[in-house]
Amino acid sequence: MSTPTQTISRPDPNRWKALVLLCTAFTMTTMDGTIMQVALPAIKEGLGYTQVSLQWVVNAYIIFFGGLLLLGGKFSDLFGQRRIFMWGYSILTLASLLAGFAWNDSVLNVARAFQGAGSALITPAAMSIVMTLFAANPKEMNKALAFWGLSGAAGGFAGVFLGGIITEWLGWRWTFLIYVPIGILILLLTPGLLKKSVRRTGSIDYTGAISVTASIVLLVYGIVTAEQHGWSSPATIWTLLLGILLFILFIFIQAKKSEPLLPLRTFKIPNLAAGNIALILLNGMWMPFNYFIMLYLQQVLKYSPLKAGMALIPVPIIIAITMIFIAGKLVEKFGLKVVLFVGFLALGGSMLLLAFDTPVNGTYLANLLLALVLGSIGRGLAYIPAQKAAIEGAKPEESGLVSGIYNTTSQVGAAISLAIMVVIAAATTSSSIAGDSIVALNEGFHQAFFWSGMVAFAGAILALLLVRSAKQEKTL
Repeated sequence: MSTPTQTISRPDPNRWKALVLLCTAFTMTTMDGTIMQVALPAIKEGLGYTQVSLQWVVNAYIIFFGGLLLLGGKFSDLFGQRRIFMWGYSILTLASLLAGFAWNDSVLNVARAFQGAGSALITPAAMSIVMTLFAANPKEMNKALAFWGLSGAAGGFAGVFLGGIITEWLGWRWTFLIYVPIGILILLLTPGLLKKSVRRTGSIDYTGAISVTASIVLLVYGIVTAEQHGWSSPATIWTLLLGILLFILFIFIQAKKSEPLLPLRTFKIPNLAAGNIALILLNGMWMPFNYFIMLYLQQVLKYSPLKAGMALIPVPIIIAITMIFIAGKLVEKFGLKVVLFVGFLALGGSMLLLAFDTPVNGTYLANLLLALVLGSIGRGLAYIPAQKAAIEGAKPEESGLVSGIYNTTSQVGAAISLAIMVVIAAATTSSSIAGDSIVALNEGFHQAFFWSGMVAFAGAILALLLVRSAKQEKTL
């Protein structure tokens, strides 16, 4: 890794070409969520998943992505960003090959877990490289971060669009196999565009990594299986209790270690804690938003994968426009707090529309479009201030760590919230008195939308209570 002095005095002449490569890599990791969600009903039929177990196609990835991001950030800071970036892409490419040829649900879940592990190395390393490359010039840094955010939105757009086409014309397996040639190309281009990083001295907190990853896995597993075993069953109680105890152990280890995986002093950075909590809630309602809308389109309205994918194309487009042209200007004018608050309110309103106005005989224009537009605007407004709060103020040598924290909270929030919402939906469907199975299924979706909206409104309250913007500080 280049030192801050080197970065400031000698900006990398290939930094913009490197940014294109890094943004492409980030696009591929974000595309994974949407391209696969379009294929979920086809995967369910192809490998025999149940309505409840289907979420493991999503959560197997998210759990290991979120659980290993801190370790990935630490690896990046110690062993070199380029090296870890290439390790991550090698793992992701091989895991995608296995996922494409999975012969049962267990194999696909394992492959998805390895995809998450690869992405956990890629994302903090790539973001850390971006922060290092453009540290010399704040204007260039802002522009680079805008392109970084755009690449995430582009991944959502490409996933929705390509997911429908690939699933309809080539089959769901190609939603995974498409990563193989792209991964190989990125690995071939990386040595020529990214400088080799210098290794740092330091130790790895493996006990911390194991305890936090095991904690996340147990918490999500306990929530997911609660529908089957019952919330009061010993299996559910002990699984959740063990997950909580392991998380407490993780915090204790971090407080005692001389070189912890997550230095608790990091949370003294202004707004970092509030920003990361905001990201937990933001992704905690956005993942169910995507997941249940796709199921509603295909399982209730009977859209084909291609038609369902086309129906969601406005979402990433509106998010990208809001993030690039609107959110930044609003943050400059009104501050982080106001923009984050408005974004969460829009997201909550969108979820309530979905909860109360998506009947089994609904139509796209009458029952979905307004909610999609409102939710997309809210996502675009909330993401920028939440991200800025979570990463601003970090030292250059801790860029990988802060990136790991920021991405971990995003993924963990998504995994746990999705697990809870799936259980709520399944419980509502199973207890429904409706004679029509589609009506009962839709009732479950409505409950998931409603409680996801409550998560968004909790984010709005958080923004008012905890987030402080520079604009606010000037008045104090």
